[in-house]
Amino acid sequence: MLWPAIAILLCCGLVAVHLFWRKKFRAQAEASRREVEKLLSAQKDAAAQVQSQQDALFNSMTEGLLLLDETGRIELANRAFRALFGLDGDIRSRTIMEALRLHELSGLVETLGSEKQVVEHELKLTRPAERFLQVNGAVIVNSAGQRQGTILVFHDLTRLKQLESARKEFVANVSHELRTPLSLIKGYVETLLDGAKDNPEVASKFLLTIERNAERLKLLIEDLLTISELESGRIKLDLQRVPLRPLVEKICDDFKSKTAARNVSLLNQVSGVSVRADPVRIEQVLGNLIDNAIKYGKPNGTVTISANPGENSQVKIAVQDDGPGIPAEALERVFERFYRIDKARSRDQGGTGLGLSIVKHIVQNHGGKVWARSEPGEGTTFFFTLPENQGVAQQALL
Repeated sequence: MLWPAIAILLCCGLVAVHLFWRKKFRAQAEASRREVEKLLSAQKDAAAQVQSQQDALFNSMTEGLLLLDETGRIELANRAFRALFGLDGDIRSRTIMEALRLHELSGLVETLGSEKQVVEHELKLTRPAERFLQVNGAVIVNSAGQRQGTILVFHDLTRLKQLESARKEFVANVSHELRTPLSLIKGYVETLLDGAKDNPEVASKFLLTIERNAERLKLLIEDLLTISELESGRIKLDLQRVPLRPLVEKICDDFKSKTAARNVSLLNQVSGVSVRADPVRIEQVLGNLIDNAIKYGKPNGTVTISANPGENSQVKIAVQDDGPGIPAEALERVFERFYRIDKARSRDQGGTGLGLSIVKHIVQNHGGKVWARSEPGEGTTFFFTLPENQGVAQQALL
């Protein structure tokens, strides 16, 4: 009877030990599983953080970045790239032709298969707007030298191209404006030296022409220096209270000889407003606008100058003529340097072609804006705004 009892006890003990270790193993397995899940979660979070940092880095770049896989399909396109090409949706997993329809760029990627690197390739886009891009590309290879992908970097050259075009146009215009009076001066001097100086009547006529063209050169150089200083921000404004009506009266008196020659009346309708401005520069603005109105208004006509309080503590000044007007397509360009609506007439009337550009820059330096309105056959009105003199406005209210 003893052995069966011992056997039963032994079996029970073994079962108990088995259950104990089974429970312990299960607890360890559960702990190991939780640890693995924790590690996987941490790894996933770390990968997401790295991806987020990478996306933030790529999207903060001003250059467009495009990454292709070994089959030529898009893996990554940053924000700047999408902006350059006007893309809204997701273009990943597409080829360049599927996403952009650009044969030149697709051909460039194919070229990288043999050349491995492309530097400073210029690409012209016509949509969504005309742009010029500089493309640099390289092939990504593994340790065995096999192609794993392609990276392309796009730099926007549009602004540089526009500046270069403006520079070339400016140099061409300045050269033309200088060449005409210089040629006339040189021609008349040579004629005088060849014997015309011995004829007092002819000599006087020629010398007057030389003087007139020398003055034209002087004015051109002065205007070039002025606009250069304005555009570079080197001019410092002497801001002070400027009552406009007496300033306009002074300018009208200065133009008496010109108005008499064309029998033009200057009408000062400026109200009793004052602005905070540099009086010398504002006299230059009004002088240029009134001079143009006299030259391009009709003979026996009227030029009207007015100024009244406007919105946002600004004073709106207007100079109106009754000439032939300006075509609608030219209104936006009249403030460009050397832009002339009628080149032959403008040169006959004199001037450097820089007056309205100087007006625009002076007004903008004062924090104002300038624009023009015109109807063909009904004259032109030039408007500009200047900050109202707040001190005067407050005194008037007391």
